[in-house]
Amino acid sequence: MTADPSPRQTVDALVIRARDAMQAYDNTDQARVDDAVTALAWSLYQPGNARELAELAVADTGLGNVESKVTKNTRKTFGTLRDLLRVRSVGVIEEDTGNGMVKYGKPVGVVAAVCPSTNPSATAVNKAMMALKGGNAVIVAPSPTGAKTTQRTVDLMRAELARAGHPEDLVQILPRPVSKELTTELIARADLAVVTGSQNNVKRAMQSGTVSIGVGAGNVPVIIDDTADLDAAARMIRMSKCFDNATSCSSENSVIILDAVYDKAIAALEQAGAWRCSPDEREKVRDTLWQNGALNRAVIAKDAEVLADVFDLPEQARKAAFFLVEEEKIGGKHSFADEKLSLVLTVYRARDWADAKRIAHDVLGVCGRGHSVGLHSTDRDRAADLAQSAEVVRVLVNQPHTFGNGGSFENALPFTLSMGCGTWAGNTIDENLNWRHFINVTHLVTTVAEDKPSEADLFGPYWERHGK
Repeated sequence: MTADPSPRQTVDALVIRARDAMQAYDNTDQARVDDAVTALAWSLYQPGNARELAELAVADTGLGNVESKVTKNTRKTFGTLRDLLRVRSVGVIEEDTGNGMVKYGKPVGVVAAVCPSTNPSATAVNKAMMALKGGNAVIVAPSPTGAKTTQRTVDLMRAELARAGHPEDLVQILPRPVSKELTTELIARADLAVVTGSQNNVKRAMQSGTVSIGVGAGNVPVIIDDTADLDAAARMIRMSKCFDNATSCSSENSVIILDAVYDKAIAALEQAGAWRCSPDEREKVRDTLWQNGALNRAVIAKDAEVLADVFDLPEQARKAAFFLVEEEKIGGKHSFADEKLSLVLTVYRARDWADAKRIAHDVLGVCGRGHSVGLHSTDRDRAADLAQSAEVVRVLVNQPHTFGNGGSFENALPFTLSMGCGTWAGNTIDENLNWRHFINVTHLVTTVAEDKPSEADLFGPYWERHGK
């Protein structure tokens, strides 16, 4: 009887196949690289596949809803393809003859792509597209919860690569049953690990010795000030909060409303479909949301009607789209200030603008530091002030956060499903994950006319201020 292969043997076999595929890949030809990237995009974007995988994801994980996942599968893929087809990533990618500099893009190697259960299809394709854009091969480590969906996603990517004449083994997946040991071994054997999802996975990758890109946790606070279009803000918050039942790390978790417009803003949110919990109902939600020191899986990413039952709310609440819980103080972990991954939105009343910034800062101190913050306002000075002071990578103004934070057709952020959060969150990147993180760059440097200023040019102003 033959023993099952060890995690090391299993991963070694996948890595060998990945390196062989890279040798066969036309990864110095930008047109062929872009053809392979487009094949991956089409494998998910085509309507039948987008819906099949959305339905499978909900059945597989019990998270989110089908229509949102169809939108995510198509919108993110389309936007990412737009971004990728607009740039050169292999061969000469930039040339500045006047500065004596030519840049060449080259592969980083075999990429380990760790994917979450919340996006078992879209994230796998998104990372694979970026990896192949850089001329690399990718091995996907799915979440055990979403492994069936991710396996089907990888099967479709491989089939489309083969149809377009590219090596199938440019995209592979860890075999089921997926284990922590297999994922850890893959990260150790890869040239680059890109990890989205569990912060424990991110930490393990960062400590693995492999070059790793991890992303931070979300917990987005959004400020509504006294210049905002309250009805528009409420509609955008509802659209964003309810998308895929709040599975996104960019989903609003708290809204901070200035005192001057508090009652009107609450009314606008109720008009947009929110249920405003009474103090007693709020305590029911609190007691149910966290159990045994963790989020209750019975409420994570569930439909509002299901939540109303689980929270034991009145019959009228079953018609709501999401739920408001009002808080006066900011608690710690497992409080309403924490990330909730559900259709529960914490509301804080701020005395003034300075108090609103303080509340946002303190909420992010509980969870989400480095990720992002939102603002509904027509005051440009306040937007600039928030960007200057907030310890986050992204400040979104007058946008539905879920749809803007990971790239949009109406802002300049690149499309992605992985948001770097800088050193605030212990991340190596402080931007949206994009193709540039999947290449190495060789700099060809030739001489130019001497550019050497005099001592007086450099030190003169200092001497004038302080003397020699």
